[in-house]
Amino acid sequence: MSNNILIVGATRGLGASLGALYSRRPSHHVFGTTRSSTTPSHDSEITWLTEIDASKPDVGQKLVSQLPASTKISTAIISAGYFGFETFDNPDWDKQVQMYTTSAIGPVFMVHHLVKAGLLGEGSKVILVSSEAGSITLRHEKEGGGNFGHHASKAALNMVGKLLSLDLKPKGIAVGLVHPGFMRTEMTKSVGFDKYWDAGGAVTPDEAAQSLASFIAAFDISKTGEFWAPRGPADIGTAEDVLGKDLSTPLATAVVNYSV
Repeated sequence: MSNNILIVGATRGLGASLGALYSRRPSHHVFGTTRSSTTPSHDSEITWLTEIDASKPDVGQKLVSQLPASTKISTAIISAGYFGFETFDNPDWDKQVQMYTTSAIGPVFMVHHLVKAGLLGEGSKVILVSSEAGSITLRHEKEGGGNFGHHASKAALNMVGKLLSLDLKPKGIAVGLVHPGFMRTEMTKSVGFDKYWDAGGAVTPDEAAQSLASFIAAFDISKTGEFWAPRGPADIGTAEDVLGKDLSTPLATAVVNYSV
């Protein structure tokens, strides 16, 4: 299979770093999505798909309509995300709806349409960028509550990934869920998490992209439906509190009864 890489959410953060990384590899061709109606001026090596909004009902149709019918996607990485800050005293209905649709509903329809159009098939990989924030087991009292939409939408995405893996395994399509690490991005900064960057060992999107790409290269159908932290326990603030010492890298966080 040719190395056609699809990155949903390729204009910033981890998605942008993955696009830059893969587009530098001669044997790879990158399709990247943007919510804008215009293509970014950077990354001319990327084939841009415009007006792809994971929170909209027609996202799957729009995605498929812009890909050549003969294209076979070797790896589809769904990295699009939205984080709206909330507290118990100030929950936000609209933010929660956007987080759920972007994180856990949009991916179902994108993958559905890609498979039905024959763009994903035997040997393809689907990588859903989730977060340890969606783990019920790993959530520890020292981190407190709040941010209901962010955490619960990632928990929903983890279940979506598990269910997709069951639907797609007979087709030879592997589905992986990943926690790419705590990153120094505009998204985490926008909710005030930049104050935790140093103490939490936050990495740059470029660093996270390198480790994720290495993980994807080794990922196959034998690991389908599992949740992994490619950079290991150092990227999960509560890993040792919950799972103990001497944890492996990469870390298969599916060992905690899939409450991740």
